[in-house]
Amino acid sequence: METFKNLLILTLLFSGLQLKAQTSQETTAKVINEKNYVFSATSASPLNVTDINNVMSKMPGYTGGGNINLNGSNYDLSVTPDSVVAYLPYYGRSFTPKLGDPNDSGIKFKSKNFTYKSTKTKKGNWTILINPKDVKDNYNLTLSVTKTGNATLTITSNSQQSISYNGNITEPKPKKDK
Repeated sequence: METFKNLLILTLLFSGLQLKAQTSQETTAKVINEKNYVFSATSASPLNVTDINNVMSKMPGYTGGGNINLNGSNYDLSVTPDSVVAYLPYYGRSFTPKLGDPNDSGIKFKSKNFTYKSTKTKKGNWTILINPKDVKDNYNLTLSVTKTGNATLTITSNSQQSISYNGNITEPKPKKDK
């Protein structure tokens, strides 16, 4: 009888895990189809790793490697049907200097005029191409999303070297009324 109880508990446990995975896949599909999600960056992978390592090695706590850990930060890309908002750090070589505020570094923009193309792959993942038309720099964003919401965002520009970010997509948090 004790063995039967243990078997029943294990069965319920594994069925609960399966339901959670399905919910995550359903949520991922829903937010992509509705064009309403937030990509939260957990790491950045600059194109010129050697140059970045030379600079970052002078920073306290840097351990080297090609990825820069962004956990605990609020770097993200928000997509809604009528806007794209980017707030991401940039590590790499810029071909044209950004004039104006020296604190205005990184990839930061708000776009209301953009092209958006979402394609589902044979394996059930998505490739999303976003091209903002109303920002200073000419950015091309490619977001590769798995069924479970893990994602890689690659940004190319005419004025900077390419950079990739790893992270995940989630539903946007509801805004609180003030």
